[in-house]
Amino acid sequence: MTPQSRCLIGTLVAMLALIGSAARPAPESWATRAYDWPLAPVPDLVRGFDPPAQRWLPGHRGVDLRATAQSAVLAAQSGTVHFAGAVAGRPVVSVRHADGILTTYEPVRPIVPEGDHVAAGQVIGTLEPGHPGCTAQACLHWGARRGSGSSARYLNPLGLLGALRVRLKPLTPADAPGRAPPADAPR
Repeated sequence: MTPQSRCLIGTLVAMLALIGSAARPAPESWATRAYDWPLAPVPDLVRGFDPPAQRWLPGHRGVDLRATAQSAVLAAQSGTVHFAGAVAGRPVVSVRHADGILTTYEPVRPIVPEGDHVAAGQVIGTLEPGHPGCTAQACLHWGARRGSGSSARYLNPLGLLGALRVRLKPLTPADAPGRAPPADAPR
């Protein structure tokens, strides 16, 4: 191989590396997100999101996060306290955010009144022990939804953090009943 060939190959490899890195966002931007964890440090997940098939059926409309009793619970994003009180005898805080999402934290003894504006990361209450179904000393049930009433759509709050991975699998003719394979598809 001639010196000119080596130089040309080296230049091409360097250009491809630069093009490849420019096409990806910088690692710092990957961490940028609109919402943050409602507990510090980042908690363990005890029970995941398991929405019901129909809104009136039983299901788990949020996630349970392991913590210790009396832990500070933080607003996952800035917003307005929509509710701070008891529901079915358990203390609850709900915050409505500018994007229309309502996040709910339970069992949380509120330290903020309904109607107050809260900043992202601001303490909104303290975690009480005894969340039903929690295998830890205390669990924060963190929920999220868009809309209200019959149009409410429950969201996995981990999706607000960018903590969920969506993986698309290839579609094959066997995966799509009634759909003919392309004419040039191998048989």
